[in-house]
Amino acid sequence: MKTTLSVIEITAILVFAYSGMTHARKNGFDYIGVLTIALVSAFGGGTLRDVLLGNHPLYWIAHWEFLIYVFLLSPIALFLLRFDKDFSSHRTLMLIDALGLGLFTASGVGIALEMKTPLLPAAFIGVITATFGGVLRDVLSTQKPQLFQPTEPLYATCAFAGAWIYISMLRLDFQPTLALIVCIAVTFLLRTLAIIFNVRLPF
Repeated sequence: MKTTLSVIEITAILVFAYSGMTHARKNGFDYIGVLTIALVSAFGGGTLRDVLLGNHPLYWIAHWEFLIYVFLLSPIALFLLRFDKDFSSHRTLMLIDALGLGLFTASGVGIALEMKTPLLPAAFIGVITATFGGVLRDVLSTQKPQLFQPTEPLYATCAFAGAWIYISMLRLDFQPTLALIVCIAVTFLLRTLAIIFNVRLPF
């Protein structure tokens, strides 16, 4: 289970780091700015998760190799962005972000439950892990956080639903690894459908 969570966490970090790099480049940031936004996007949610759960040292300090992965990704990502402009289209970025949302929701709720967190707080920890990096990214980019925009398709709601899918499957004695995979898939699918059909909260 720990190995599965680690693989999911690393994948989520790389996905959100790439999303952050693309976001920063489209906003005219230099390389240091791109790297900063990438790190904040990748580690912001997990850092808040660890603070709330009292998990020390923070996961990116305990596993400092995660930082190296982002550093190695940054020149590759910038090279791809230079020669493949369509890959950074708004719709594509939202789909990449949807994948990161699913991955970080799964890792957040999984780690919270491993630390014996009650079910409702564990679900919220999953949402926080999945969304807070994006909030910090937008704040540093001097933009209104995507999460709080009334015109934004369902976002945190998808993560909350995915977290409860994971919790429910565990309660029904499904294998934890299968529950994590389903959580990722459901969160990604809900967010993708929300983007395609522009499904928003009614208020």
